[in-house]
Amino acid sequence: MNRRLMRSVGAFVASTVLWCTASSPQAQEARPKPNILFIVSDDTGYGDLGPYGGGEGRGMPTPNIDRLADEGMTFFSFYAQPSCTPGRAAMQTGRIPNRSGMTTVAFQGQGGGLPAAEWTLASVLKRGGYQTYFTGKWHLGEADYALPNAQGYDEMKYVGLYHLNAYTYADPTWFPDMDAETRALFQKVTKGSLSGKAGGEVTEDFKINGQYVDTPVIDGKPGVVGIPFFDGYVEKAAIEFLDAAAKKPDQPFFINVNFMKVHQPNLPAPEFQHKSLSKSKYADSVVELDTRIGRILDKLRETGMDKNTLVFYTTDNGAWQDVYPDAGYTPFRGTKGTVREGGNRVPAIAFWPGKIQPGSRSHDVVGGLDLMATFASAAGVPLPDRDREDKPIIFDSYDMTPVLLGTGESARKNWFYFTENELTPGAARVGHYKAVFNLRGDNGQATGGLAVDTNLGWKGAQSYVAIVPQVFDLWQDPQERYDVFMNNYTEHTWSLVSISAAIKDLMKTYVEYPPRKLQSMGYDGPIELSKYQMLQSVREQFEKEGVRLAMPTGN
Repeated sequence: MNRRLMRSVGAFVASTVLWCTASSPQAQEARPKPNILFIVSDDTGYGDLGPYGGGEGRGMPTPNIDRLADEGMTFFSFYAQPSCTPGRAAMQTGRIPNRSGMTTVAFQGQGGGLPAAEWTLASVLKRGGYQTYFTGKWHLGEADYALPNAQGYDEMKYVGLYHLNAYTYADPTWFPDMDAETRALFQKVTKGSLSGKAGGEVTEDFKINGQYVDTPVIDGKPGVVGIPFFDGYVEKAAIEFLDAAAKKPDQPFFINVNFMKVHQPNLPAPEFQHKSLSKSKYADSVVELDTRIGRILDKLRETGMDKNTLVFYTTDNGAWQDVYPDAGYTPFRGTKGTVREGGNRVPAIAFWPGKIQPGSRSHDVVGGLDLMATFASAAGVPLPDRDREDKPIIFDSYDMTPVLLGTGESARKNWFYFTENELTPGAARVGHYKAVFNLRGDNGQATGGLAVDTNLGWKGAQSYVAIVPQVFDLWQDPQERYDVFMNNYTEHTWSLVSISAAIKDLMKTYVEYPPRKLQSMGYDGPIELSKYQMLQSVREQFEKEGVRLAMPTGN
């Protein structure tokens, strides 16, 4: 298993171990398995939170997240994926999103989602005897096989399937210009909050819309809850779960809490309106997020379960800077949807009493992909070498427990950056050098993080360099402003030797472990007549499936 994993990510040393830095099986059985509380927010900027220079200095105090950092470990080179669905898929599966086909998500009503064959954090931890629970934003599809209760979670409660904008589509106050037929379509296909247990039916708790309304039940039937109130239900579900778990101290649990905040449109709950220093909707929403996280952590401490619980907080992707002012802040170049640091480097904090040194800080290159191997290692569960349909599978996940425990550095030496349709990465980091091949989002004045309005994310066209990529030293130039591939100060053409080797090793894995079919595809250019005539496979696709041009989802 380890050899297969090391081949997949081009490991540099034979001692790389992705899941088993834990102690011996005998010692593992002698102590109780740790509980795991995994909290994910949405579109939160690297510079929004107090531990990263934000918080009060950004007009949005984050005392609870600050305390989490004071009592745990803050990561400064932690990577996600550039948008919601691939970011969440990578964390759930421990695999780069193109392997699972989860590079983007279908529009509501189009079905599809996370393939049934994929392992998730929950389905792996269940092999170790864990009780598993999911609440909040899923965004990994709406087909029955793709829902949390079919993907290893014993229970799903108050689950939202989409990004927040999707819940406003059928609302005439948001889009008065929408024609009646299209509005009726969205009203029909958009699912609201869902709850259910593994092996059972999923029921709709209530509809979700973009209004300040909180009526979950109307005349004894499912009602309507507005976006401002939804995260309150997520908090409620998490606290109720922790109360119940406290009554079963011998049962280890894994709970994944996913807040909708702070994805646009940011509509803070009434009690948080104008509670930030800056009084803006985004800042109020960050204060709400921090408060709800604090309440969950307070419940964990109140029950005493914190003493044996690994808490991990992060977000799904880089800040969506190009929707200012309803967006987060990052000091890095680029935005959500690009392979720049601004679209991929995110906040992350871990807390584990007696294991993680309080107030510790890590600059190791790690990321959401590594949560799979890390949680499995902490739980004493080996990673599978075959998928849930008994076919060979490979993970792109490194065990971070040596970093968490202070016993060693991260075994990861590289990071690959992908946008939606890329098999070869659009950028790659090895050590502290980064090569950028896809210049997407830079179709304006390329002045780095100082020109947010020109960093257009996925609104910008893909643009690949010819032969020579841009190369940046992320230690001296984390904003990616000075290309050092070759200039009159010094040239770093040699850096491409190790970067190219890492990419080559990655590409080899696709032969033995082919990526799954994309779950949703956007428009990436015209299908040309010459290609149609040359490729029989395209004609066969037309005969079987027709032409599918999905609308951009804005995920």
